[in-house]
Amino acid sequence: MKPTVLIERQDAIAIVTLSHPGKMNALTLSMWQDLGDVMTELSADLSVRCVVLRGAGEQAFAAGADVGEFPGVRANQAQARHYAEITSAAMRAVVECPHPVIAMIHGVCVGGGLEIAALCDLRICGTSSRFGAPVGKLGLVMSYDEMAGLVALAGRSTTLEILLEGRILDANDAYVKNLVTRVVPDAEVESETLATAKRITNGAPLVARWHRQAARQLEAGIAPTVEQIDSSYSCYDTDDFQIGLNAFIAKAKPQFEGK
Repeated sequence: MKPTVLIERQDAIAIVTLSHPGKMNALTLSMWQDLGDVMTELSADLSVRCVVLRGAGEQAFAAGADVGEFPGVRANQAQARHYAEITSAAMRAVVECPHPVIAMIHGVCVGGGLEIAALCDLRICGTSSRFGAPVGKLGLVMSYDEMAGLVALAGRSTTLEILLEGRILDANDAYVKNLVTRVVPDAEVESETLATAKRITNGAPLVARWHRQAARQLEAGIAPTVEQIDSSYSCYDTDDFQIGLNAFIAKAKPQFEGK
């Protein structure tokens, strides 16, 4: 089967799967393009309340880029610039998605896989998961766009530890260094991730989208404008606030509508 990016729906949860059979979901250029297209499509779908990103199978989230195709698509500066335009667009599509995004990480999560996971809001991995970006061993740099998410997530020191030493971190190291949100037994990665996504979808979707956007802005050190501060009070005029308030008073489960 050719490398591709698949979409599956479970009610309000969209599951996006990086699939490259036989290559531990190593990312081809076409997969990067597909990922950007898929995330853009899901961003426009307001019936989605949470996106789960995963790799096919249980061996890997993604084992970096498919180096085997480099002689044809990334062999010189001109090709590298074109390649970076596509990968950067895909990463922007993950960052700009209005819905909460969770990385479901089985096994290996290195290189481009780690870059994608770093852009997600939550990352849940198994005890045998491994993380790194040994690009130095290929004589390659991690570009500004690729490095930005990693530095924002784990900081300068951890990012340089990974890049300069070419270290592969185990799940515990990754957790201590803030690369992952939660570590669970390997057999529970899927169930825990989907349970987390379900908890998110049970909440008010407008609120979840607002919190995601605000957290990104605050992380970037951008002070909110007066208009943005005022917009934080707009939730009081939504149907979802009335639904949530009435359900709380009645000690019932709210059924939010996203309005």
